Amino acid sequence: MEFAGGLAGLWSGGLVYVVPFLFVLTIIVFFHELGHYLVGRWCGIKALAFSVGFGPELIGFNDRHGTRWKLSAVPLGGYVKFLGDENAASVPDRAALAGMDEADRAGAFPAKGVGRRAATVAAGPIANFILAIVIFAGVAFVNGRIVGDPVVAEVRAESPAAKAGFQAGDRVVSADGEPIHYFSDLQRYVSARPDTPILMAVERDGRTVELTVTPKSETQTDGFGNSYTVPVIGLVATNDGSSFRVEQLSMVESLGYGVSQTWYVTERTVDFIGQVIVGRQSTDQIGGPIRIAQVSSQVSTIGLGALLNLAALLSVSIGLLNLLPIPMLDGGHLLFYAYEAVRGRPLSERVQEIGFRIGLALVMLLMVFAFWNDISGLV
Repeated sequence: MEFAGGLAGLWSGGLVYVVPFLFVLTIIVFFHELGHYLVGRWCGIKALAFSVGFGPELIGFNDRHGTRWKLSAVPLGGYVKFLGDENAASVPDRAALAGMDEADRAGAFPAKGVGRRAATVAAGPIANFILAIVIFAGVAFVNGRIVGDPVVAEVRAESPAAKAGFQAGDRVVSADGEPIHYFSDLQRYVSARPDTPILMAVERDGRTVELTVTPKSETQTDGFGNSYTVPVIGLVATNDGSSFRVEQLSMVESLGYGVSQTWYVTERTVDFIGQVIVGRQSTDQIGGPIRIAQVSSQVSTIGLGALLNLAALLSVSIGLLNLLPIPMLDGGHLLFYAYEAVRGRPLSERVQEIGFRIGLALVMLLMVFAFWNDISGLV
């Protein structure tokens, strides 16, 4: 009985991680590949297979256009294989292309013009950004958004804000000339500028006071026990949440909110990558599937809206990752197509083959590094 109970507990515990993880990843992968598929079809390219996941097929069907839609065993990505592709990474199969008749060549991916190939490849990451906009907008429209006035309730002792001269009751009006409407605007502005002086204008007793504050990076722990490093200045809006409220948005306002949120996440992700490259951010914040599963499980306890917002965040990250100019990724293909468009001819097969091998090695190294970070975090 104890053994059976232990197995049941292990099974249910695994489901707590697996189900939210698969929910989030399947949404992101499906829409990414759907972008490739739809634009490819519009460009007259025949799709042979549309797969969510890699490896052996678990279940699938053929549509009337001859495309095999399938769910595969390894749920860590997906692919659309077009006619003329050698593999799931869209490496062109020159030998197969040479042996095709005119009818097949008309629908083959490598036989299309560089513009159509580039549009088909770019459509995947673009679909990720569109998905993020729709999710952010939809959740905001249904649930509203929580906002709070940028009024200081407390200044942490010995914090950068205390040293800069902030006082309780100050209302932050602008940061480096940019208007601050909500407390979240202030948090966002500060979080993107570690160790960078910020000139802030605050209203105090009916007059405007200018203060210069330099955020310092601080390690914090969220409600789930996850540690992360973020720039802070030491201002607190409220201790009990009384200064925050739910603001209902119209459909148009929600769409605008979705666009602004997606743009913000894009900016922050690009900024993070840049800071990792120059050594200002630690690489231990880069996670892989294990961390995504862990975070998905934690966020799912908050509610569906929070889990969908996580999917939107990850969708932006995956869209940007795929745009990196690394062969094997969409950005690498676009780099090759840019060369072809400028020079009027594609790179030689030998150069492309070397590029794909280097790209595969880089992608594998990134995956190993992400897994190592995941395992180290668990330990």
